[in-house]
Amino acid sequence: MMELSKSDKKAAREIIEKGLQQEFANGLEKFQLILTNWKANKIDSREAYQTLYQNVKNYDKHIARRYDNMKGSTYLLIIAGQLIDEVITEDNLNALSAEAKEAVNRIAGIL
Repeated sequence: MMELSKSDKKAAREIIEKGLQQEFANGLEKFQLILTNWKANKIDSREAYQTLYQNVKNYDKHIARRYDNMKGSTYLLIIAGQLIDEVITEDNLNALSAEAKEAVNRIAGIL
């Protein structure tokens, strides 16, 4: 794995934060859909609660797997995962050096 410069680490943290915020938004939209169906009486309260609970639990596991124990040596892996999941775009990588961008794209191609 490539060693990031100080400026690349700073840019990577900003990219990761932007992606994390989008992941939270995606989860909330998913949860909102469950609540909307419940309010429209498309599902009963028990089913809505169980579905919402299971979705929050599973999404929290996804967030934890990706972002817990984040350190400089995992920044590029996290960014590659965000890129694959489309929570960030190629444009978000512009703050990284050419070498770091290439490494992210290489990892994203492998994963």
